[in-house]
Amino acid sequence: MTNFVSMKNLQNIAIIFWLFISIGSQAQVQKPIRWTAKVDKAQVVVGNTVDIVFSATIDGDWYLYSSDFDPNLGPTVTTFKFIPNSSYELVGGIKPIGAKKKYDPIWEGEYTYFKRKAEFRQTVRVLSERFNVVANVNYQVCTDIDGRCIPLEDDFAIDGGDVKVLPAANGAPVVQETAPTTAPTAIKQPNEKTGEVTADSLPASADNTTATQDASTIPATVPAAVKEESLAGFMIAAFISGLLALLTPCVFPMIPMTVSFFIRKSQSQVQAVGKGIIFGLSIIGIYMLIGIIFSLIFGADAANLLATHWLPNVLFFLIFFVFALSFFGMFDIVLPSSLTTKIDSQADRGGLAGIFFMALTLAVVSFSCTGPIVGTVLVEAAGGSLFKPALGMFAFSLAFALPFALFAIFPSLLSGLPKSGGWLNVVKVVLGFIELALAFKFLSVADQVYHWGLLDRPIFIAIWIAIALTAGMYLLGKVRLPHDSPVESIGVPRFLTAMAAFAFVIYLLPGMFGAPLTALSGYLPPQTTHDFDLVSLIRQNAGIAAVNNSSVPQNVKYGDKFKLPHGLKGYFDYKEALAAAKKENKPLFIDFTGHGCVNCRKMEANVWIKPEVLQRLQNDYIIVALYVDDPTELPESEWVTSIYDGKVKKTIGKINADLQISRFNNNAQPYYVLLGHDELPLVTPVAYDENVDNFVRFLDAGKANFNAKMAKN
Repeated sequence: MTNFVSMKNLQNIAIIFWLFISIGSQAQVQKPIRWTAKVDKAQVVVGNTVDIVFSATIDGDWYLYSSDFDPNLGPTVTTFKFIPNSSYELVGGIKPIGAKKKYDPIWEGEYTYFKRKAEFRQTVRVLSERFNVVANVNYQVCTDIDGRCIPLEDDFAIDGGDVKVLPAANGAPVVQETAPTTAPTAIKQPNEKTGEVTADSLPASADNTTATQDASTIPATVPAAVKEESLAGFMIAAFISGLLALLTPCVFPMIPMTVSFFIRKSQSQVQAVGKGIIFGLSIIGIYMLIGIIFSLIFGADAANLLATHWLPNVLFFLIFFVFALSFFGMFDIVLPSSLTTKIDSQADRGGLAGIFFMALTLAVVSFSCTGPIVGTVLVEAAGGSLFKPALGMFAFSLAFALPFALFAIFPSLLSGLPKSGGWLNVVKVVLGFIELALAFKFLSVADQVYHWGLLDRPIFIAIWIAIALTAGMYLLGKVRLPHDSPVESIGVPRFLTAMAAFAFVIYLLPGMFGAPLTALSGYLPPQTTHDFDLVSLIRQNAGIAAVNNSSVPQNVKYGDKFKLPHGLKGYFDYKEALAAAKKENKPLFIDFTGHGCVNCRKMEANVWIKPEVLQRLQNDYIIVALYVDDPTELPESEWVTSIYDGKVKKTIGKINADLQISRFNNNAQPYYVLLGHDELPLVTPVAYDENVDNFVRFLDAGKANFNAKMAKN
């Protein structure tokens, strides 16, 4: 008995100490947004209407979901709640100003959002000289850098300031009497000089290193990996596109012609090298100018609209389809001959201007081959930073200009170039197949926005299979197009490329029956558009088997609202799950998740689905999924007063979010915590990381630490 009491006391001391540390140091709690609120008029007149302006400044890599899209779509819609009183009445609803639109294939719908700056307006009618408004805003901010989403809320108290009292028609002020309502406890007061109300930032927290472990326990060596969007990857792809453009019939024959021209017109090798380098720099400058113009005309946000809105995607489909037909040899796309002639005539001027116009002539003459490739790079740059198109054009043109400068410096290498011939047309046709595949990608986006049902997942995959299969047959010489030469034999590179096309077909085939094809998840229509998902049926059957072996009851709390993926069984209430973990003598796996958390779905689709992960989750842990953005309001007996901010939490989402912040010093999802029965983390919690091996090590380390603790007890 004494040992038991001592152990219990030690646990209590450890919990108190851990909570003290976590509350005192909160660097992981993030709030990448700052709010202000003010009345839009300097003087407020009783009986008139004014706008209350809510403004937000958002950190550069984050975005805020707006208030004017389907709340059932998935992401948390920004909502404003106004505490009624006798000094005002609402006129209409909240209005977002300048929100942008985007289609998301994961949610299969269009949402609105803000980047960097956001503004909402609420019109109110002033009813009393003591005009004041108390409001609460609930919202969600996310970042595409590592997929984090954070649900947040703020409170505001807006004082009307200088109110003029105007008599109503009967000589008395217009006042609407309503029952007084108690304002929230944490109200932001207006600035005395500006009248603005500033929402305070959340307290900072320290590193999340609160896990208490014995020296004998096994440490977790799992990094919380952060996957940043790779601008370098995009530029590498653009560079490869430039190399491909060189291998087209419009460009390749011009390499030896242009370099030979420099050598003949130069008085020395040094002069030829200089001209070749200037020629290459001119090419880079021309294409970068195209990228800069694209950026200035459209900007990053407009470019994102071009990449996601249905109308430009239909136009892109038509343009890329026409480009593909041109590459196949049905017709040639060329700029007006008068323009080509005029630019070409300027190349005879000599000096630097002449070299520049020679480069411009090359760009114009080769447009029928390079235009579709340049267009592809620019479209892929859509949605990125303001400078992404210019950087893409730099990488493209660097590869494009490299051989001209290289052969000018080392003219002896020209003899090693392969001769022009039918192989150049083969390259062009293969690019046509790629353009055709991309064309249907754009049409698929438009199809998903308007739910036309033209390109559901199996039809889209079937089209890509047909394109890849035809490309492979073409490379083997079984299919001929108008400008092709007769094929008596094929070289090894062509043969290997055909094999790659057929391998791609084999990879796509299981997708017709529901295979996830995760490598192409960003290009394919969503899995839910699949008519016959054999893989899903198999998983469901496997899930049923797992359920039969599980001790989780069928009627868990909130089980009617939430479900775990892949047939897993678990809980959705922390206390219920902790009790089950103690009863089953298993550690607790906490999944802090959200309805609007894209990366939560990615983790479930790409990591949880793996057999080695599923087996560990089902057999080694009691799982509890805690949704931090669920708006379901609970009865008053279940409300929680936060030890973090002192506010009363009334909904499932707010209670779970408060648990994550106050106990684990983090407010981003997904976030995974492994707990022992003492409610202390067994290992350092982890966030979004699609490395399956890392996740398996995380689970194994938690189980080993749990077993070691239980053995000591």
